[in-house]
Amino acid sequence: QAAVTGKGGIYPLVDIGPISGLPVGAAVEFRYPDEDSPAVMIHLTEPAKGGIGPNGAVIAYSTLCTHKGCPVKFHPERKMLICPCHWSTFDAAKSGAIVIGQASQPLPRIKLRLEGDRVQAYGVDGLIYGRHTNIL
Repeated sequence: QAAVTGKGGIYPLVDIGPISGLPVGAAVEFRYPDEDSPAVMIHLTEPAKGGIGPNGAVIAYSTLCTHKGCPVKFHPERKMLICPCHWSTFDAAKSGAIVIGQASQPLPRIKLRLEGDRVQAYGVDGLIYGRHTNIL
């Protein structure tokens, strides 16, 4: 498995899956940059800042809420990632920006790239909840 040097250390290069056949509204769970870091790749109906693929509409985020670390879930009907613990709400199309709630930081965005038809994660923008560094 290859690695990519980034701010904060060397990030692994992780194959998430094919972009072909990924339906709009789909949310694919994966782990990045390690097994203790849940994340989600989302195919939005609109372009997203930092998005890849068709119309730049495929994006990924850590699913650990930046408030207390509860697992956020994607709600396709609202196009938002919402924390069930204290209702912090993050805009998936706008870099995981906070819409409402007690969180003080946007969700960390998982950097994605395409290698042929395969979506690969190669880094993280932002600090994953509960960590001093993303690479442990």
